[in-house]
Amino acid sequence: MDAQELHTLMLLAVLLGGLLTLSWLSQQVSLRVQGVTFYLTGWGDLAGVIIFLLLLPGVVLHEAAHWLAARALGLRVSKFRIWPRKQGDHLGLGSVSMQRADVWRESLVGMAPLLVGNLAIAWIGWRVFATPALLEALAAGHLWRAAMAFFASLRTADGLLWAYILFTIGNTMLPSSSDREPLKPALLYTALVALIYIGVGLPLEPMRMLLAWMGPFFEVTVGALVFLILLDAFVLMGLWPLERVLRKHRSR
Repeated sequence: MDAQELHTLMLLAVLLGGLLTLSWLSQQVSLRVQGVTFYLTGWGDLAGVIIFLLLLPGVVLHEAAHWLAARALGLRVSKFRIWPRKQGDHLGLGSVSMQRADVWRESLVGMAPLLVGNLAIAWIGWRVFATPALLEALAAGHLWRAAMAFFASLRTADGLLWAYILFTIGNTMLPSSSDREPLKPALLYTALVALIYIGVGLPLEPMRMLLAWMGPFFEVTVGALVFLILLDAFVLMGLWPLERVLRKHRSR
């Protein structure tokens, strides 16, 4: 394995770790917004509406990605909903109902928002926020320069508007539990095929070519994801103390 292939694999690992971090941050932002709304109004149901309105552009893109993927794969769509609804312990912001199919097509439909969302945030990060420079500063250990690049990006023309769009897409692109359900057997089958492929000694050149081809995309996507994680952390740093102050005030 050469240096370029190792670099691509490291980027892929960072991308997966970043998505897990984003999942936790998204959940925390949602909880903090719900807490602030409740302590301000005393109306718990309003929190779901506020979250929905805050993330509306991303919700529309998420459900549209499901719908388009289902239609492209020849599946019949029976219902398309964009409105918050309580689903057990979770809040569903939208849904697309479609006919059942094999695990491969259902997996593609379930992962469509993540794929489309990654493409969208990668494009915004690269074209608007120059995230490769941010990633380069972080990789070199220049944290102060990276922080300055982050805040400078927000001060550019329409920077806050694009940051909001990035925030809504990034925090709604992750697959829900129902989206992930058909992915488990698909990943198991894929891993089994990969093991057989390697075990019988088939050539690895196609995989190396794929890694080389995906490397630049991974790099741009990781840069955008890092920017999004910093943005979520910045929002969370404002919401957390506000929620605590409102909670103390309400308890008096």
